[in-house]
Formats: sequence, C-alpha cells, structure tokens
Amino acid sequence: MISKLLIANRGEIAVRIIRTARRMGIATVAVHSDADTGSLHVAMADEAVRIGPAAPAESYLDAEAILRAARATGADAIHPGYGFLSENPDFVEAVEGAGLIFVGPPAAAIRAMGLKDRAKALMEEAGVPVVPGYHGEDQDAGTLRAKASEIGYPVLIKARAGGGGKGMRRVDRDAEFDAALDSARSEARSSFGDPACLIEKCVSTPRHIEVQVFADGHGNCIHLFERDCSLQRRHQKVVEEAPAPGMTPAMRAEMGAAAVRAAQAVGYVGAGTVEFIADASGGLDPNGFFFMEMNTRLQVEHPVTEAITGLDLVEWQLRIAAGHPLPVAQSDLAIDGHAVEARLYAEDPARDFLPASGHLATLRFPPEGPGLRIDSGVREGDVISPHYDPMIAKVIAHGPDRSAAFAALGRALGATVTAGSVTNRAFLCRLLADADVLAERVETGLIARKGDALTVDPAPDARAMALAALAVAVPPSVDGASPFDALRDFRLHGTARATVRFDDGAGGMEVVTVTTAPGGARRVETPGGLVEIDRVHRQEATTLAVVEQGVRRRVPVSVAGRRVLVQPEGTAHEFLLYDAAEAVAEAGGDRLVAPMTGTVRRVSARVGEDVEKGQPVLVLEAMKMEHTLAAPRAGRVAEVLAEPGEQVEEGALLLALDPEEAG
Repeated sequence: MISKLLIANRGEIAVRIIRTARRMGIATVAVHSDADTGSLHVAMADEAVRIGPAAPAESYLDAEAILRAARATGADAIHPGYGFLSENPDFVEAVEGAGLIFVGPPAAAIRAMGLKDRAKALMEEAGVPVVPGYHGEDQDAGTLRAKASEIGYPVLIKARAGGGGKGMRRVDRDAEFDAALDSARSEARSSFGDPACLIEKCVSTPRHIEVQVFADGHGNCIHLFERDCSLQRRHQKVVEEAPAPGMTPAMRAEMGAAAVRAAQAVGYVGAGTVEFIADASGGLDPNGFFFMEMNTRLQVEHPVTEAITGLDLVEWQLRIAAGHPLPVAQSDLAIDGHAVEARLYAEDPARDFLPASGHLATLRFPPEGPGLRIDSGVREGDVISPHYDPMIAKVIAHGPDRSAAFAALGRALGATVTAGSVTNRAFLCRLLADADVLAERVETGLIARKGDALTVDPAPDARAMALAALAVAVPPSVDGASPFDALRDFRLHGTARATVRFDDGAGGMEVVTVTTAPGGARRVETPGGLVEIDRVHRQEATTLAVVEQGVRRRVPVSVAGRRVLVQPEGTAHEFLLYDAAEAVAEAGGDRLVAPMTGTVRRVSARVGEDVEKGQPVLVLEAMKMEHTLAAPRAGRVAEVLAEPGEQVEEGALLLALDPEEAG
C-alpha cells in the first residue's frame, strides 16, 4: 500500500484527498505556491513544500518542482487531483520514471482521450455514439468556417485539449464565426498550450449527463451510474446531481455500457468520467445521447456519486493505484436516494459571472451531518487569489428523493454566510428554487435563458435596510458574561434612539433611525418606510434572532469594517456604512477600469480612435478565463493606459475617453 502521498494540487480537492489519506493511515505531503503558504491544505498535511511563485506556470504546473518535493520528502505516490497536471501524460511518465506511483490512469489512456478530435474518432471505432462535427487536423480558419456551414448553425467551437468550458464558443451565424474562433483559440492557447479547435453541431435542447467509470489493473471495469450536470453558466457547471432526473433504466444501462466500452477502448485504469450530451427535446431516449469527451481524472462533482453509492472514490483511487482489484462488481452496486451539489464561487452573477477576488472576512457554513457535506479549501480570513479558480466550497446534500435533496441544499445555502467578496450564493438559492429546475426541466441553456430573473439580486427593501441597521446597532450577547444580559433591552428612562448612516452609492448617505421601547420593541425608520420589530436579539456575531408579528426568525448577518451583510430568507443584501472622508461622487462614463485583478491579453483600441458604446476594446485574463471589456459609451479614445502582458489590479484605469466627445 502507499505509505506517503504527495498531493500535486491545492484548495478543496487537496483538502479532500488529505482527509481520506489520513483515514487510511497514509502520510501526506502538500505542495504550495507563495500565494498558498497559509492555506488550509498546507496546514492539514503532515509535510509541506514550497514549489514556486503564485503563477501556476511557475508552481502547480512545474512538474520538476513537484518531483523534487516528492524526492525531498520521501513520498512514494503522487495524486494530481483535478486541473493543473492531472491530465498531462508527460507528467505521468515523469512520475513513473522517478519510480513513483501515479494515482490515475496510464499516460497512453490520457493521450488517447486528451485531444477531443482523436478521442471522438476512437469512440466511433468502439461503437460509442458521437456528436456530428468536424474533428480533422486542418486548422485553417476558412476550412473551419466552411465545415461549420456544412454542419449547420448553431455550432460549438471547442478547444480539442483541456475542458472546464475553456476555449468553447457557441456560434449562431456565419458572420460571428471568425471572432468566436479567435477568442476560443486564444483562451485554449492560454489554458492548455494548444490553440487547435474542433467544430460540433449544437444540440437544440442539450442535457449534459456523465457516467463515472472505474477500472483496475486486472481487467475489470464498471460504472457507478450517472450524474446530470446540465445547470451551467458560460459552459461551466454550477449544480450537479445524481441520478439524472428522468433517467430510464434502459437509457442508464445503454449509457453505462457505452461509458465502459469507452474506458476499455483506451486501456483505462482508475477513476474517469465519460461525458455525454443528450438531446432532451423529446425526453431522454437511449438512442439520443452522444459522446463529448472523457475526463481522465476525478471530477469536481464526484461527491454526489459518493453520496448515492456510499463509496469513497479517493480511497478506491489509492487502492487501485497500489495494485488492488476493484472491490465490487457491477451487480453489487445500487442507487441510494438522490444527491445534489452546488459550487459556491467568488463571482458576480449579475456581471456575467465575473470572477472575483477578495478577503473572506466572514465564512460560516451550517454544521455537517447526515445528508449534508461541505468540501472547502478556504477558511474565514483567507484570500481568494486572482491566480486560481475562485471556488469557495462545494455544498452537497443527500436525501431520499430529489425534492428532499434540493430542499436540504437550499436550506444549507440559505444558512451560509459569506462577506468580503461577492459570491454566487443568492443566485444558487434562486436556481435551486426555480420552477423549471424543480420540475426536472433542466438543460444547459436554462441559466442563460432565464437571465436576470436568476442572476440579478432584488433591490433591498425597507426591511432589509432595517435589519442591516439592527446588525450595527444591536451588540452581540455573550452568554453568561453578565447577570444583566437578560435585561439588555431594559430602559429605566423610556425609549432609546440610535442612528445608522449608510452610503447611498452616489456620495451621499441614507439615514436609518432605530428607536427602542422599554420592552425591547424596535421602530426602525428607513428612507423606504417604517419597519416594526417585536424583539431582536444578536446571537454571537453572525445571527439576528428577530421576532416579527409573533414569528421568530434567524437572519444571518455580518459586519466587517464598513460592510454590512444581511441574508433574510435566503436573499443577500450588502450595505456600506457612510464614511464622510471617503464619500466621493461616482466616476462618469469616461473611464474603463479593471473589474478584477488580471493580465491584459489584447488591446484593440488606439488613442484618437472613435469607438461605439459596447465595442470590445480590451481583453483581460483572470481566474484562467478571458473577459472582453467594452467601451462604456460612444466617444474618442483619449488615453490607453494598459498594454498586453501587463498585470493590473482591480479598479486600475485601463482606458479613458475624451470628455468632450460624450455621446
């Protein structure tokens, strides 16, 4: 068996692997960049080794630095997690060449499945259905555009290497093709070092359904049922569930058999996922699914499979890597209930899911227990780095059926409190409660189709502002600290008044007055109207216990510096305390500033050039994704203050328009 395991990764997957290794009695080694010196996975591991600066290319993608760390610590195996080097066959060969165990498939299997075009040809030979498209070697833009026309719009341009939605663009008409191809190639080159793309027919009502497979080195291969990953934004998954809603026994058997054939065709060993696209326009049909790709590693969403099977997939990986056979046969497996996972990200859904960085001033999850699991690689006080994926946690719920699992996950997310960085928490709550989602009408375009209804937070009402004022005005109680705690609302001389001032977002302030009666009732006067609270009690620093019209509710709150966060009934509203010294008028529309920390990749605007409102003028790369920035209005470019390759901070001025040219 493996005695010491080096985890060549970071964040929540490194933490998750360490937990299983520790339970199995395996010593662990963490590697880390300068940005991750104080991270959770470093603190949890038995040993830790610095491997380089924050940039992934100089640390987590530096194979030699990772091998040096393994030699220095005496590790006998390396687990790659997912992302970074996990699907790099050269790394596998380097690990094995150093006499170490690679916890994953053989290099040949990774190579066979690593390029989507070759993988699809191989799958056709193995009798696995594939999506119609062009997977050839000719990468001339004219050839690709002609193939797209032959296939018929809409089509998907997809990077042949990598995954995670990077290097993927939907094209609906010929006039959009060249720009989409340039963007996909650029992102593919940046993410995978390979700009080559393939073209596929875009399925009209697509469901993304994948099958977890496992194979050992003794010729055995099984599947662990399917997961539905159709709820996506920007071609990236945000909610995954198992089993797939609407799945029939016949289709499950056919899809599972196809996944096993795919794995066997490449001599697979270990954990892998075969991803299919299903045409759900007429419901799921055994003849209506097509191979997309195989991820030759553990998947981010593997916990939902663990929940419905009761298995630890990382333990299976470690045992199979050590030469053990699969512990069960296909006939031994059964589905227990339903599981659903939501990915909690530092990102802004209202701004096209723009990734965010920042300091997690507050991070509180409900307690784990039967039916609820939290996988996270960060803690309260940590920083979300612009160098890596902005995931905060995966929240996983398991119940006897789909409705119970979704309800449990919604409650867990409603009780989660984050402050200091914008997150997608409220968006996830709305998505889980969406009527189509609950009715099992899921497909990959649902989030984009619903738009603002899911992504834009409702404006705070008078009650939300009143609760924010109470979060500031009512001090936390400390149980047992004083015999007078029970008399906190007692007033010897009648009412008491407190004033809370919030920034109105335009340099002014909004005044909220809190009046406390002798019995503890509060009258809160806000610009939006009067709010009356029967009783309010501050539980620790993160919860208000509020009684309104005889009903008691717990409202998560956070006060960090000037930022005040309240989460009534699952919604989220953030207020900024007024600071006269910092109150300035908002900048006009003459300036384009960096919406996040990142690296400038392209600048298409020039000084003196006239631009239209919404015209792309600059491309910024952050969190391993490219983001096109547009002119804020029509006008003439007065200054360009950024150049390709330059690292810029959030809020940095990138481009200015001539004020005299205001449209």
